[in-house]
Amino acid sequence: MNSIIKNRCEILSKNFKEINAERKILLEKLANHIQEKLNSAKEINLVYVCTHNSRRSHLGQVWSKVAADFYGFNINTFSAGTEATAFNQNAINALIFAGFEVIKLDEIANPKYEVIFDEGKSNPCFSKTIDDQSLPKENFVAVMTCGDADENCPFIPGCDLRIGTTYFDPKSFDNSVLQDEKYTERSNQIAMECLYVFSLIKK
Repeated sequence: MNSIIKNRCEILSKNFKEINAERKILLEKLANHIQEKLNSAKEINLVYVCTHNSRRSHLGQVWSKVAADFYGFNINTFSAGTEATAFNQNAINALIFAGFEVIKLDEIANPKYEVIFDEGKSNPCFSKTIDDQSLPKENFVAVMTCGDADENCPFIPGCDLRIGTTYFDPKSFDNSVLQDEKYTERSNQIAMECLYVFSLIKK
């Protein structure tokens, strides 16, 4: 893991006290499910879901992969939405600020990106709906990162667990003086909560 991202993970992992008790109960439910999969030697697949699959779901996909790696676990992470739009540039900028290398792979309305956090370790990121062929069809957790997606996806076929870890949308601050600050704030919150989940898991 590159030193900038590793340093951020080390700092965030020392501040789990900032996560409130109610939130920890929710995150511990996710950790327990992952632990059960690990104990049964089953593949671990997490799909982060948000309405437009443009901001919070991508941050969840990327940071959960990094958090697992930080604690020595190898998992598969994905993101999806109820609609396909594009990976938002402000969310991409927040990841670049956090130390990721982000490579744009094509020039289309909904581009594919490679988000790299270490040599040979990366996430493919692009906006897609929950039925996209690139996503697992069974044996996965659906992690709902926004309230709209949670309400508009009453049923997600194939998931073993559906859990709502919703986050405030930084989109509200687009084109404002607080834009970059709020995207970084949300990125850090999601990173910290992903790190908390994997800190609870035993090998």
